[in-house]
Amino acid sequence: MLLEVKNLKKIYTTRFGGNQVQALSNVSFSVEEGEYVAIMGESGSGKTTLLNILASLDRPTSGDVLLSGVSLLSISEKEISAFRRDNLGFVFQDFNLLDTFSVRDNIFLPLVLAGCRYEEMEARLNPIAKRLGIPELLAKFPYEISGGQKQRTAVARAIITKPQLILADEPTGALDSRATESLLGLFGELNADGQTILMVTHSVKAASHAGRVLFLRDGEVFHQLYKGAMTVEEMFARISDTLTVLAAGGENG
Repeated sequence: MLLEVKNLKKIYTTRFGGNQVQALSNVSFSVEEGEYVAIMGESGSGKTTLLNILASLDRPTSGDVLLSGVSLLSISEKEISAFRRDNLGFVFQDFNLLDTFSVRDNIFLPLVLAGCRYEEMEARLNPIAKRLGIPELLAKFPYEISGGQKQRTAVARAIITKPQLILADEPTGALDSRATESLLGLFGELNADGQTILMVTHSVKAASHAGRVLFLRDGEVFHQLYKGAMTVEEMFARISDTLTVLAAGGENG
């Protein structure tokens, strides 16, 4: 099992008044290597908190997260950023690119931090740039390219480290419909090649491309859908129905 999430609970104490807010109450699920999983839920359902814990940016109040059998809670603060860089790839809604770096240097950044030699960085970049259709963009800067091209740059940066797991946070949130289609096609190709992807999204369209969708409600996994032999259109309809039930506060059969 690649990722195991066990009984996660997260309680925040507010700064003013000391009120306690329970963001996650009891979240358990696992992700096998090569799976493509989407996580959905209304605002306040705990999606962002869960993603931050999986990204080792936050620690749970109780429970555990294991990646390839290694507990994220067992890794020291000193080693956590290297662990994150070596094992996780990130794709964010707002791209998180550095405007003063070229596209090439943005993609190279995690390898530079890992102390890679330039020759190896170039050797890794060339096939990825070709695959993502961005070779002619490498010398440009983020402010010179479109949103879809920025997200492709971010995907290139995420996969150049050969991560065990890609964590995507609303990856289509800032994209127009054409760029969204393109990105979802790209995620599908990467997943078909064996890349494990976990995506948090509000978009029914994005989630309908995943192999499995987990629905969070009130800090717990409320329901899950497996795509199986369903088409994207059939999955879209099933997800929409489930979200309607979620919003109405009913039980899902």
